[in-house]
Amino acid sequence: MSVPDLSLETTVGPLTLKNPFLLASGPPTASGEQIRRAFRLGWAGAVTKTIVPDAMEIQDVSPRFAAWKDESSGLLGFENIELLSRKDESYWSGEIAAIRREYPDRVLVASIMASPDPEEWQEFACTVQDAGADAIELNVSCPHGMPERGVGAAIGQHADLVREVTRAVRKVAAVPLIVKLTPNVTDIMPVAAAAVDAGADILSAINTVQCLMGIDLDTLEPRPSVAGASTYGGYSGPAVKPIGLKVISQIARELPVPLMGIGGISRWQDAAEYIAAGASAVQVCTAVMWEGAGIVREMDRGLSGYLAEKQFAGVGALRGRALPRIGTHASLSRSIYRFAAVGFPERCISCGRCVKACRDGGYHAVSIVDQRVAIERDRCDGCSLCSHVCPEGVIVMLPGL
Repeated sequence: MSVPDLSLETTVGPLTLKNPFLLASGPPTASGEQIRRAFRLGWAGAVTKTIVPDAMEIQDVSPRFAAWKDESSGLLGFENIELLSRKDESYWSGEIAAIRREYPDRVLVASIMASPDPEEWQEFACTVQDAGADAIELNVSCPHGMPERGVGAAIGQHADLVREVTRAVRKVAAVPLIVKLTPNVTDIMPVAAAAVDAGADILSAINTVQCLMGIDLDTLEPRPSVAGASTYGGYSGPAVKPIGLKVISQIARELPVPLMGIGGISRWQDAAEYIAAGASAVQVCTAVMWEGAGIVREMDRGLSGYLAEKQFAGVGALRGRALPRIGTHASLSRSIYRFAAVGFPERCISCGRCVKACRDGGYHAVSIVDQRVAIERDRCDGCSLCSHVCPEGVIVMLPGL
């Protein structure tokens, strides 16, 4: 029997979305036509590529992307050193107004960045608000290029500067105000609290993680190589999801503010995890660049089916369900013990990976006997390393007595 689909309508503070999926600010929202296509495919909302005042020169380099892939060319991590929108204020004012007329049931968020002067942020916020944007997202978190000019993460890494910019825009903003946070800080909470204190209606997190993708060992050029040189860029893709989940759950546990989760979301399962960690909606960028905007269809179907299967009434019923289980290390149980066991011996291919792992990274409890894995329970410390390195899923963790 098929599981009936549920409505995925969700609220994020003052915003109502037909589903929790938005395109994040970036290359997939670099033009009005891309946003229109996304809305036709089923995305509930989109955040424009960050719009800047005409006086702020934006000139990209080439190439500006680098990828970390698995053996099947599946994406693990992605770096970009792309800057903000190269389209001018007039273009975006016209496109925002047109898209709002054409898609009145979708949410269009204008991402903006201005100079360090709070008054310029105010003026620019009024420009996109007057054009018809449903909400404004303050980009105080871009980790490359813009911090050199005193903006982006150069603002977002300092709680006092975030408070100043947010408060300034709050004075003129009649639409919901979103602040996009950077993970490139020691502690996210002072910055998040400053944004909320200054009047942010919603927080979105995370922007990309500053990184250096790698070094070409033939040429010794860093990647991406721009005429033989490079710079630190923004890291995204599946590898950053654990960082995004950590930040969203931290904020959700401490602050009463609606959240949009960003980082490493490519499947409905990723979105469900973010919602369970406290997000009301999610923004997606890298997966769309890698697989196309059509991924929203499967994300929509998958999440709807999951909620129905788990008998959740909707997205709101899942929101934050994992938070009571996230605490301090000291609060974790020392009385509940699990041990490694051979759960599926017929799958064992005698590769020996579990033996090496336990010998050199564990407690020497695993061996190969008669071409099958064997585990000495008296030696097993329950760390679970062997179950993770096994390529065939032979080893399982069982509760101890």
